[in-house]
Amino acid sequence: MLCSAAGEKSALLWSMRSYTLIRKLEGHQSSVVSCDFSPDSALLVTASYDTCVIMWDPYTGEQLRTLRHVPLHSALEYRSDVHTSSLRSVCFSPEGLYLATVADDRLLRIWALELRSPVAFAPMTNGLCCMYFPHGGFIATGTRDGHVQFWTAPRVLSSLKHLCRKALRTFLTTYQVLALPIPRKLKEFLTYRTF
Repeated sequence: MLCSAAGEKSALLWSMRSYTLIRKLEGHQSSVVSCDFSPDSALLVTASYDTCVIMWDPYTGEQLRTLRHVPLHSALEYRSDVHTSSLRSVCFSPEGLYLATVADDRLLRIWALELRSPVAFAPMTNGLCCMYFPHGGFIATGTRDGHVQFWTAPRVLSSLKHLCRKALRTFLTTYQVLALPIPRKLKEFLTYRTF
């Protein structure tokens, strides 16, 4: 699959086998500006000017979780500018347990998948994009004025449970997992309905 975000309120999923549209992912209230697949391709995240990151199951089109950017400083909370936290970029960490986001509120945020709030912040100005180092531990951010900044990111030792899920989801679709003769709770874990 390939995902495209073209500044509309939706993201498009394409088949790389038939070069046709699989589905349109609708759920954002403003332009989708960034997207990224998890390392095992079992999840897709989209970021929008509507201040939200939506986590999707790309195989079913189901919205699994929404992460909303809210201002950290009370001074920003009463401003009338609704675009204070407009998102610019989102990316998965290499182990698939964290997300990084860059927003117009001048912050790089790092989110743990199992939580609904950021676990780390870093101040930055004119943020445009972010990307994890392929082996983890660092995030690069690009700015609108052409600079690149590097940040230390949380390093984590993945649990055996997560490594097994990641290995299985690398070659099994959501539909294939749901067809397995295993307990419902295990299916929910393997399809990221629970963390």
